[in-house]
Amino acid sequence: MAQLVKLQDYISRYEIDLARYPTQFIRLKQNHWDRIKHQWQTGDMIERWEHLDEEDVQEEKKTSLFQKIFPFKKEKLEEEQEQEDIEKVVITNDWAVDNDEIHEEDTTLLFEPNLVYTPHTLEELKKMFVDQFFHFQMKWASSTLREKSYVDPKFMRDTLLRAMLQTLPDNYLIFYYPIIRVKKAPIELDIIILTPTECLCVTVLEQEEQAVFIANSERFWLKKVGKNEKKVLSPLIQLNRMEKVVEQIFTQNNIELPIRKILLTRNGYIDYPGTMYGISFVDKRKFPEWMNYLKRSVSPMKHMQIRAAQTILNTVQTTSFHRDIWNTEDKEV
Repeated sequence: MAQLVKLQDYISRYEIDLARYPTQFIRLKQNHWDRIKHQWQTGDMIERWEHLDEEDVQEEKKTSLFQKIFPFKKEKLEEEQEQEDIEKVVITNDWAVDNDEIHEEDTTLLFEPNLVYTPHTLEELKKMFVDQFFHFQMKWASSTLREKSYVDPKFMRDTLLRAMLQTLPDNYLIFYYPIIRVKKAPIELDIIILTPTECLCVTVLEQEEQAVFIANSERFWLKKVGKNEKKVLSPLIQLNRMEKVVEQIFTQNNIELPIRKILLTRNGYIDYPGTMYGISFVDKRKFPEWMNYLKRSVSPMKHMQIRAAQTILNTVQTTSFHRDIWNTEDKEV
């Protein structure tokens, strides 16, 4: 599950301490998954999955109620365990904070998923887990102990955001339409994905289902939907602008991380004659393959990746409210 470092101009936990929160995210997610999977395998499922500290995660010798209710063979259980793909990412890196202690900031917004039904397979359990962990990620990307941002409900329904967070590995850091300040002027970028080895600038081109986008000039493209045709502004203008902004930020801070541009549409097609250096076109035909390629990353987080994320965070605009004001408003209502 990729980490949502910044969502638009919302306050983010990663702004507090980027050296600590990525490792804490990975440990928290893995500890909860190990615990929930163990409960499911032993039949020790509870109505509410409460937060469990790392030192409390212990194997308990209990009679397997689950096996009595669902008499799967041991071989079947082991087979499903092998198919599990909740990734385990190496977190012992030169940038990571060793021996993390639980600070005051860490005592809030703990992950407490609800058991809405009893999953019959490990795959169902995993889906329930990642769906509820998505809401937890949104909290981390929009609030801290002292501050909170108003979240547009559209992000909770954003299928691309959910797909990226749930499909990409833990060592990917995502900036989702961040608002940064360039010479005191706010600029909204598109999607920035920082992998351990490169920076992906992604511009999304999704309009009507089955739309075909045909490049026929530097400034304007042709959009065809059935028999209808319409001239649209070239999406490469926005994509190139984002790359230049990110490149400028990296150059000013001595960040050596290759930048690759992606033009993405999940529900349409891109017809671009020839190839263009530094740009990948990912349409409906290539999207599953592209996501699988990104998902196969096995490299641990890198120091340069964290530095790159920090330099972007240093330029972002943040709009938030102190929690005391938030609570006062709730009482007045």
